[in-house]
Amino acid sequence: MPDLEREELIEPLERALVIFSHPDDAEFSAAATIAHLTAAGARVDYVVTTDGGKGTDNPAVTSAQLTATREAEQRAAADRLGVSEIVHLGYPDGYLTPSLELRRDIVRQIRRFRPDLVITQNPVRRRDGNPFIGHPDHLATGEAALAAVYPAARDRLNFPQLIEEGLEPWKVRQVLVSGVEQPNLFVDVSDTIEVGLQALMCHVSQIADPADVEERVRERAAEVGQPVGLLLANAFLSIIID
Repeated sequence: MPDLEREELIEPLERALVIFSHPDDAEFSAAATIAHLTAAGARVDYVVTTDGGKGTDNPAVTSAQLTATREAEQRAAADRLGVSEIVHLGYPDGYLTPSLELRRDIVRQIRRFRPDLVITQNPVRRRDGNPFIGHPDHLATGEAALAAVYPAARDRLNFPQLIEEGLEPWKVRQVLVSGVEQPNLFVDVSDTIEVGLQALMCHVSQIADPADVEERVRERAAEVGQPVGLLLANAFLSIIID
C-alpha cells in the first residue's frame, strides 16, 4: 500500500474531544499529544466509554472498587495534562459493542462539547502482531466514535431526541485515529513527553513496572519520530471532514 499524504493538525484548533474505552487508554495512546494541545491553548475534554471495572487479576478487588479507583486515576492523569471535563459513560468493561445506544451517547457529547478535533481509537483489528490494539472495547469505541462524527453528530434527523435536549448538530473538522498501521500525521512531542509520562504514571492500578512502561513509551516515540525527522513523536491517521 502506498504511503498516505502527510497531514497536519488543523488551524485554528480551539476544542478537542478525546474518546477512548478505558481510563488509561488516552494516556497510553496520546498523553504527550494531549499535553501538546493544551499547551497550545486548546480546551480538551474526555469521553471514557466503559467503567474499566475488569482490568485486574487481583481476586481481592471488586469491579465496583476498581471502577472507583480508575476514575480517580483518570482524573489525576487528566489534571496533569490540563484536561477539563471527563464524561464516564459507564458501559461495562469488556462487553462493549458499537451499538446505536453507544453511538447516540457519543453524539450527545460531540454536540455538547462541539470540538474541532476528535481523537479516538482504531476500529480495525490490526494484523501486524501488536497485542495491545485488538481489545474489543477499543474496536467498538473507535467504530462508534467514527459513526458518531459522521454522519450522526452533524445531521439533524439522527437521534432527534438530542435536538429536544437542546443539542444542535455539530460538524467535527478533523479526526485522529490512534493505533493504526499506516499513520499520516505525526505530532512532535519532544517538549511534552515528560508531562505525558507523568500523566500515564497516575494509572497506578494498571502499571506493574513503571520503569519498563516508561522505557517502552520513550522507545516507541523515538521509533515513530525517526522516519519523519522528529526526535519524539506520536502518530495517528488523520481524517479531514469536508
